[in-house]
Amino acid sequence: MFKKHLLLITILIFLSCNSKNDDNTEYPEFQIGVVADCQYCYCEPTAVRFYKESPDRLREAVGILNKQPLDFTVHLGDFIDKDFSSFDTITPIWKSLKSNKYHVLGNHDFSVADSLKHLVFEKMGIKDRYYSIVKNKWRFIVLDGNDLSVHGALTEAKKQQTDSLFNLLADKNMPNLESWNGGLSTEQLQWVDGELQQATANKERVGFYCHFPVLGISDHHNLWNYRQLLSIIDKYDCVKFYFNGHNHVGGYVEKDGVHFLNFKGMVNTKDTTSFATVVFRKDSLFVKGYGREIDRSLKIRQ
Repeated sequence: MFKKHLLLITILIFLSCNSKNDDNTEYPEFQIGVVADCQYCYCEPTAVRFYKESPDRLREAVGILNKQPLDFTVHLGDFIDKDFSSFDTITPIWKSLKSNKYHVLGNHDFSVADSLKHLVFEKMGIKDRYYSIVKNKWRFIVLDGNDLSVHGALTEAKKQQTDSLFNLLADKNMPNLESWNGGLSTEQLQWVDGELQQATANKERVGFYCHFPVLGISDHHNLWNYRQLLSIIDKYDCVKFYFNGHNHVGGYVEKDGVHFLNFKGMVNTKDTTSFATVVFRKDSLFVKGYGREIDRSLKIRQ
């Protein structure tokens, strides 16, 4: 009897030690879907954008994503190109996703009549303009790059802050100071810093989702005050990636162990599509691209 008890105790100790040393329990493997710039409207195509094809492109993506075991799917902004009625065509397709779904606000999502802009959030199922998602020891920070912008600043206070930021940067001859870009308010930047402090305290890894890039192959699409955001990110080792859309050609930059990945725009494809799944593992992110989006293996710094 004593030997049986001793054997049982030994097994329990062995399992306990293995559990504590098993990093997969700390950072479990999971998978998400990523779509950027569906940008639908019932509009004639341009040389590089095929607006009327977007419903079929998104429907194809949903069909593939629904066959994957996804924790959630995120759309990185510009769900529509213009016209409030565009939401009624594209939203039912998006809602047919079986996984949880999250939207990032894009500049074109506000290309509707001024009287309807305050309804955009409800139409897209967004409760807060910027927010965080905490899952599987990760904190995903969803930014609103339209917080200060020509198109998305909806209160008088935010409009005044937009003018102040634009005027402040105007003398610096910055190529990204374009009306189709936007910036983060001081309030949002302070919130980001607080989220990163919380992630550090909780030993969480952090990934950002934003419509606008902060690093990439072209500075013309960057957030107006991207340098301020980068200065905050640089202070925290917990940050592992920054995913965005907006620049439809896509791109990738690695800086100090952080992966800045610009996903290609879905609206730019006439005969194919563009979206991805991302598998999160302890030491890597594996991007599986569909259509124009390419496969990538991104090592996570420890």
